Amino acid sequence: MIKVLIVDDSAIVRQVLSGELNKAKDIDVVGTAMDPYVARDKIVALKPDVITLDIEMPRMDGLTFLSKLMRHYPLPVIVVSSLTPEGSATALRALELGAVEVISKPGSAYSVAEVTKALAERIWAAACVRCVKPVTREPAKPQARHVEAMLATTHKILAIGASTGGTEAIKEVLTRLPRSTPGTLIVQHMPEHFTKSFAERLDQLCQMEVREAVSGDAVVPGVALLAPGNYHMVLKRSGARYYVDVKGGPRVHHQRPAVDVTFHSVARYAGNNAVGVVLTGMGADGAAGLKAMRDAGAHTLAQNEETCVVFGMPREAIRLEAACQVVPLPNMAAKVCEALARKAAITA
Repeated sequence: MIKVLIVDDSAIVRQVLSGELNKAKDIDVVGTAMDPYVARDKIVALKPDVITLDIEMPRMDGLTFLSKLMRHYPLPVIVVSSLTPEGSATALRALELGAVEVISKPGSAYSVAEVTKALAERIWAAACVRCVKPVTREPAKPQARHVEAMLATTHKILAIGASTGGTEAIKEVLTRLPRSTPGTLIVQHMPEHFTKSFAERLDQLCQMEVREAVSGDAVVPGVALLAPGNYHMVLKRSGARYYVDVKGGPRVHHQRPAVDVTFHSVARYAGNNAVGVVLTGMGADGAAGLKAMRDAGAHTLAQNEETCVVFGMPREAIRLEAACQVVPLPNMAAKVCEALARKAAITA
């Protein structure tokens, strides 16, 4: 059984989540806490496997508590927050501090059944997460100029997909790519409202321009387009011009946006002019799409198990023989640049 501690200042939320989660397979809510101080004592006494955490709480806010927890007693944490545009930047900060996932509270947008089903799935995945104390990384170093020159004249496509743990993994890769990187498509499993803040955050950190995709956006060098939450993003082509279409449609692998939807469109319209990357994440989304890309001539990469938060999506891609290379996260940007440079040299 997966032992869960619910930390939330709302008695109603604690009651509802406890009752519903205890109905889920292999989940046992061993306790609840109304604030971080109570939570601290219950963590020591109950030794939970996973914590659900609200951000706005009395006495100590959730971010401060999360930061202290990850430094002194690392545990898988799922932030259960109200999904508002104003709060999305705070939720992104929670992911940076080490939270595994951020999902919505029950409310007008999401029913209790929808939230608890999604939360149970995240708890099952989080129980497998290897939590370690945060390590301060050296700032990303710009790529060598000869790599930038080799990429600057190409008309290639870079496609990246990720889920659980993906916000930090994507940041790790993108901050190490040069501004002349070919047009880049990114799919991160993330709720509506959060993707805009995530794109804005990446845009502040990266040499490339990063923004949330809008239908009709051109896919051009130096620009990375992030699929908006609750919408699929597909690549289209008109002559030599690449652009994206952002649309609704059924969930794929229970996800919208889905990595597979984007990857299959890249396989169709870009073929051997593309490089595909599957990063950390729960489930199998992206595996079949990456295989389609490889079969179409694209160079494909998957993150290795040792550096994944959850080795679900990369494992499925490797199992399907969809990945040409399996790469540790710290080396991923360099391997992507090498692959793009080889493709540029072939078509030069």
